[in-house]
Amino acid sequence: QVQLVESGGGLVQTGDSLSLFCAASRLTLGRYTVGWFRQAPGKERSFVATINWRGGMTYYVDSVKGRFTISRDNAKNSVNLLMTDLKPEDTAVYYCAAGDSSASDGRVTSEAAYEYWGQGTQVTVSS
Repeated sequence: QVQLVESGGGLVQTGDSLSLFCAASRLTLGRYTVGWFRQAPGKERSFVATINWRGGMTYYVDSVKGRFTISRDNAKNSVNLLMTDLKPEDTAVYYCAAGDSSASDGRVTSEAAYEYWGQGTQVTVSS
């Protein structure tokens, strides 16, 4: 059974940095496009960042560009999300997801493009 497990969430202060990790079992993440999504309290889940399986192109939602970086660690079969200069509005449950879609501009932003999902990890940014 394929499993994605997120880790690294926690409580931080405004301006702090935090790294999230998405580890997979029974799935080679390097062969999949991996995305991070988040769901803030009272809101729908939304796209944050993605790294394509083809070419490694990345794409971010505008609100995190320049602050978040998605990367692969193929040796650990994981995809990481480095979050810097965190803001209270980044508070959410963060989910990683994997799928076999790709896009020439890297924009694999739809939840429907991702087949496998983790259970999420909470990130809370205090002001």
